[in-house]
Amino acid sequence: MKIQSQILIAAISLTSLISCIENKSTTEETTSTTIENPTNAVVLSSEVNWERLNPARGDASPQAGTLWGDRNAEVPTGFLAKFADGFSSPPHIHNITYRAVVISGSIHNDDPSAEKMWMKPGSFWTQPVGEAHITAAKGAENIAYVEIDHGPYLVKPTEEAFDNGERPVNIDASNMVWLASDKAEWIAPNSGAALSFLWKNENLKGLFVKLSKGFKGHINSEGDIFHAVVIQGDLAYTLPQSGETKTLDAGSYFTSSAKAKHEISTSEEVVIYVRTNGELEVK
Repeated sequence: MKIQSQILIAAISLTSLISCIENKSTTEETTSTTIENPTNAVVLSSEVNWERLNPARGDASPQAGTLWGDRNAEVPTGFLAKFADGFSSPPHIHNITYRAVVISGSIHNDDPSAEKMWMKPGSFWTQPVGEAHITAAKGAENIAYVEIDHGPYLVKPTEEAFDNGERPVNIDASNMVWLASDKAEWIAPNSGAALSFLWKNENLKGLFVKLSKGFKGHINSEGDIFHAVVIQGDLAYTLPQSGETKTLDAGSYFTSSAKAKHEISTSEEVVIYVRTNGELEVK
């Protein structure tokens, strides 16, 4: 069964918070200077190209829409997975570990014999390589963001199952631990924003950024890896290259490959999943 406890969540958040404090942000320089040759880019949810996630299952396969990378190659990748109402996979394993966040609907991912534990939007889970499991979904629209550190992403039979020592994690949206500016240096005072740290692997980290209704400011990023997916709500994103503002709804994506300023405003609460190898400032 998957781990789901406040102790685990608090440990994850505390470890990442300590790391954040030890590596004090220097993004004030980013805020006060103009970025030359910005690398900012966006992909709207309406622009995602959908195809079969597991072609071997034909029409029974979930759909997949790549946001960045290539799940068929040996590279890190982030993609959307869409499941039909009532979908339930046969027991299977994967050749790689993945992380995932529920964007819409209800999704269950667990051991084949486990009772259904439906994860709502904003929930986070991991699926270790080699572990037998099933995935199920219910709802008019069921979409998750799935992320791998290297590909290809393959589905294999349970006869090839093995235990590599990893343990799966399930964190329900209601159990997220949010850190405001009094506990996270990356959040500017009075911004109304909050962070929830999810994982860290060497120089990479994954976290949620929550922006309050009426936020108007920037997410300043220092890393040369920055992938952000809108999980909840709509935001207005202004591209620095053209000054054009686009509306990004849930499932939309924005990115940069160098130091960047991401200009954002909101008319409702917004949750964003971020994968990066650098520090952030939400201001």
